[in-house]
Amino acid sequence: MNKVRITAIRQTIYPDLMAKYENPIEHTCDVREGQQWISIDGKCPDGMCPSAWCSMQEFVEALARGEGNFYDGWMKNPMSAMISCNDGFRPFSFHIEVVNEMS
Repeated sequence: MNKVRITAIRQTIYPDLMAKYENPIEHTCDVREGQQWISIDGKCPDGMCPSAWCSMQEFVEALARGEGNFYDGWMKNPMSAMISCNDGFRPFSFHIEVVNEMS
């Protein structure tokens, strides 16, 4: 199985949607730009946001198995994907990529 690196790339914030739809909350997300995790055997890495993991799990598992080329050439690197978490108010984009080839 391949190791898959998950890198938090960028967070987008939608204050207009938060003002219109979200109840005020004190704590939202602990992820920071540049933060990285390594998935071993397609498993959720320690410290990964559970909600973000739900958004990327199928892609990480596929890359770990050596599959890739999602959506017929979507990514320049076919052994990678760009996935966003499912927070509609402040989604984070994650780059996931194989960091070693299967041995």
